[in-house]
Amino acid sequence: MNKFALTVENLTKIYSSSKSKKQNKALNELNFQVKEGEVFGLLGPNGAGKTTFLSILGGTVVKTSGKVNVWGFDLDQSPRQVRASVGIVPQEVNLDAFFSPKKLLELQAGLYGITKNERITELILKMVSLEDKANAYSRSLSGGMKRRLLIAKAMVHQPPILILDEPTAGVDVELRNNLWENVKKLNKEGVTIILTTHYLIEAQEMCDRIAIINKGNLVALDSTEKLLERIKTKRVNFKVRKVDLNQELFIKNVKFKINSKESILVTYEKDSLDFDEIVNYLIKNKIKIEDISTQDADLEDVFVQLTKH
Repeated sequence: MNKFALTVENLTKIYSSSKSKKQNKALNELNFQVKEGEVFGLLGPNGAGKTTFLSILGGTVVKTSGKVNVWGFDLDQSPRQVRASVGIVPQEVNLDAFFSPKKLLELQAGLYGITKNERITELILKMVSLEDKANAYSRSLSGGMKRRLLIAKAMVHQPPILILDEPTAGVDVELRNNLWENVKKLNKEGVTIILTTHYLIEAQEMCDRIAIINKGNLVALDSTEKLLERIKTKRVNFKVRKVDLNQELFIKNVKFKINSKESILVTYEKDSLDFDEIVNYLIKNKIKIEDISTQDADLEDVFVQLTKH
């Protein structure tokens, strides 16, 4: 039986406008749970309610109704313990340019009231691969190092849950991969990770389960594998010897797109017919097939289908 690091029940947030007297429901009775030790993705288009949810956890926004339980602490009854159980890594790089990583972590630990003999500054720097830059000015760090330092800042009070809010926005591929290696290492050491990202391929590779929210509503919650299984459309690219660009190809429930004299893209529903029927149809139409490559559905397809974005 899995323990839950985070439980959300009927969480609602309504913003009211004093001028128009209209109400905007940013979160509409959200219900989900995050298992201890998993990497949990929270996805949604801009304006979906992700930032509102994270702000409620961080204590900067007050919920309208519902319950939030973090690591056994109720948000209403024990707000300080909830905040102490969560480390939030923001999108923006907000570091003092003239402080070293070591001094920044020591200062952050002091703000949390952690005594000097209880601090684990050296260990955290090692966890995010910054031990060699412990005494360098923050302004001299690369973009990837600054991102890892933000993670280190969020870890000074040893929270069991780490929330990464768009952590790789604006970071190049090499630095992104390096950052994720550090995140995977933290997760293996028992830290529960909650991730928001616009890079859907990133969520697909990193997350055990994914929740998709749209306009404040939870529209999907499942394992990454099962979400991908929801897409029944199959795309197959045929490399052919030569095809007439004006040739008409037709099979019921199958879409043919002749991209060039050497390429035909076929889209069809997996359950509607056997793949062999398409191959035989092309052969009967005197189209010589040289190669076949499939384009399986990815998380972007699921996202678009569920949110219409």
